Amino acid sequence: MTYTIYNTLFSTDHKVFALLIDPEKHTRQTLAGTIELAARSAVDLILIGGSLTSRPIDETIETIREYISVPLVLFPGNLLQLSGKADGILLLSLLSGRNPEYLIGNHVLASLYLKRSGMEIIPTGYLLIDGHHLSSVEYISNTRPIPANKAEIVVATALAGEQLGLKLIYLEAGSGADTRITEEVVAQVKQNISIPLIVGGGIRTPEDIRQLYKAGAHCVVVGTAIEQDETILPSLAAVKEEFR
Repeated sequence: MTYTIYNTLFSTDHKVFALLIDPEKHTRQTLAGTIELAARSAVDLILIGGSLTSRPIDETIETIREYISVPLVLFPGNLLQLSGKADGILLLSLLSGRNPEYLIGNHVLASLYLKRSGMEIIPTGYLLIDGHHLSSVEYISNTRPIPANKAEIVVATALAGEQLGLKLIYLEAGSGADTRITEEVVAQVKQNISIPLIVGGGIRTPEDIRQLYKAGAHCVVVGTAIEQDETILPSLAAVKEEFR
């Protein structure tokens, strides 16, 4: 496996800003407008996925490609969100839960498809942290999040993911979380792992992003906040420039 996307975005000290696109939250028209703005805002990475699927994800990817040239990486909520049209996939293992389908079951079902697709496959440890809000991930996956005040469990789980050979750790408070993951938790995780750290969920302001970067996040992911008000996208994406 050649890690082109991984090496470009995650092997340097440069901070990364990722926009999460949920196909269920957009029409073609609204998607085009959001991606045009993302291109002007120098977004580094587009993640594509959600918890539900009612339309072909290929159409979403094709539309996005018309307006931006950054890597398009699947962030799949289920097997229906696989597409060989993407550049890569975060192959998520939901380490915070104990549902075998999200630890290995779906991965077995998808393995041959992914091999034949030619996509870059980035093994990613996915940790759901309580954001004081019943998230779609929690409900659909039938797993409980790690309590937000149990940093030691978050650290040990992230470290176990690295020891298993995963390439990224993704801390997630859940779509539309009332509270984001704290910089204290991020800092403790970063102090104990040597692989890049992604943080998402409940991130709404430039100051949120600034504090997470300072704490050790390599990449921040914003989705719901942009769905609610896409005009804030330039100010959010611009924070990374403060760290270059």
